[in-house]
Amino acid sequence: MTAPHRPDSPRGRWSDRLLAEGTDPDPRFTLANERTFLAWIRTALALIAAGVGLALADDLVGAPLRPVLAVGFAATGALVAGLAFRRWLRTERALRRAETLPPPALAPVISYGLAVGAIVVLVAVLVAR
Repeated sequence: MTAPHRPDSPRGRWSDRLLAEGTDPDPRFTLANERTFLAWIRTALALIAAGVGLALADDLVGAPLRPVLAVGFAATGALVAGLAFRRWLRTERALRRAETLPPPALAPVISYGLAVGAIVVLVAVLVAR
């Protein structure tokens, strides 16, 4: 079942282009895709909050490393937020086209980025003690 084009909506909007492709998937899949998107957004917010927390934690990490870690966590959060929409859109497009779902490009960013960040914070805390 294809989505009808609304005559009052301007042509060229990303949502119109998306809905013009393929057929409507089972709503459960679309809602699951949306929940996954929101989970990535929560993760992005947590990373940004970690960056802010590190920036304000004078006692935890020394001055030369603290701003670098704070910016690193906040920048990773911004990257995850930006990539979350791209992931949602690619998955929704694949669902509408009945194609294989794209691999999660965000997983390695989060996994490796968080592991490196955690190791750097751990080393910094151990050295400061």
